[in-house]
Amino acid sequence: MLSVNFVSALQSAFKIPELRARIVFVFAMFTVYAIGLHIPIPGVDREVLRRLFEDQQLLEFLNMFTGGALRKLTILALGLNPYITASIIMQIFSYADPRLREAMREEAGRRLMQQRTRLLTIAIALVQSIGLIATFRAAGALELSGVQYVQVVVAWTAGAMFLLWLGEQITEKGLGNGVSLMIFASIVASMPYQITRTYQALQAGAISFGQIALLLVIFVATVWGIVYVTTSQRRIPIQHMRRIIGRRQLMGGSSYLPIPVNAAGVIPIIFAVSLQLLPATLLQMIPYDRENPGPVVGFLVSAVELLTPGGGVIGSLIYAVLIFLFTYFYVSVVFNTDEIAENLKRQGAFIPGVRPGKPTADYLNDVLTRITFAGAAFLAFVALLQYWVPTITRIDTLSIVGGTSLLILVGVAIDFSRQLQAQLAMRQYDELMK
Repeated sequence: MLSVNFVSALQSAFKIPELRARIVFVFAMFTVYAIGLHIPIPGVDREVLRRLFEDQQLLEFLNMFTGGALRKLTILALGLNPYITASIIMQIFSYADPRLREAMREEAGRRLMQQRTRLLTIAIALVQSIGLIATFRAAGALELSGVQYVQVVVAWTAGAMFLLWLGEQITEKGLGNGVSLMIFASIVASMPYQITRTYQALQAGAISFGQIALLLVIFVATVWGIVYVTTSQRRIPIQHMRRIIGRRQLMGGSSYLPIPVNAAGVIPIIFAVSLQLLPATLLQMIPYDRENPGPVVGFLVSAVELLTPGGGVIGSLIYAVLIFLFTYFYVSVVFNTDEIAENLKRQGAFIPGVRPGKPTADYLNDVLTRITFAGAAFLAFVALLQYWVPTITRIDTLSIVGGTSLLILVGVAIDFSRQLQAQLAMRQYDELMK
């Protein structure tokens, strides 16, 4: 039903010149992004780089958000990863600082927050560039002179900021959230490579049609589950009291307060995997003999592999617990039950059977706790599918099935469809008013 509505909305949008221009602009920015994915940096040993990506789980995860640019080591190798990290850090700061949270309610405060996020993005991009260069040089996949070193750091940092600029242009002149659409495009851009590898494995006899059929069944079931949970919400009834404004009397009515089951989206997964893979990231920056690492380094390597997501039962359990913790943390940032209860009281609204003020906040907090548990369980299940599916199907060439990437794809597609339908509804309303 959702896909049918989206296709119908897209066809209607192309009949409106303004919406058609906005949609064409989005795809034009995607084209610019696709060109940047193929501009390489110097000094790359492709064969060593290929083997490195086959062995390093962290690099494959980062590559998912770069459209394959990290695997090719192009000028857009960092993708939007620095901006994602910076946004997460600034959100934590805004939650910890009440003054900053208060300033975010005004346009000037939001503009200042965006500026600080951009500056932090530049700093993180510089650090990630230096770290990746150290990783690839230690593995023998990258050879750079002093001047080339500086050029690559500047190019990668500029590339990350260029992608952020593209996303902002899409938000302003296109349709939907530009940064989310750029992340969507980066995941889609990496799909042809994965599909090609899967086809080659099928031709070579490494996998069978039965395995691919099982993979497609899991894919369809996962997409259906993500759509169902993403669009599900708990609707709390709200009753509005009669109010007298001047000489007019406004009749009381009823509405509802929607609480999404998956209010946190994909952010808890990004939080969790970034924290859990931090030891692996630091270990990669330490130069050591990868053939004979020695007893101490060898123990650290084994421990890091055991604790990473998908590294075993312990790693998977830690991953799930982190997702639960970050889901509750993020939802508490998004939904301030005390503030919601106070706003309802000011508006003369109340929840039937619940007294205004603190009892309302306690009731909302209780509902939110139970809903968040279901959302966190869903996120943990989908995130772990990324590691379960290759074991079940014995196909490790198509990581798009399950995990963070599929959750992002479906979530962004649903959001884009909603915004497109909202734009159509607004224009139909304007025509009726005329």
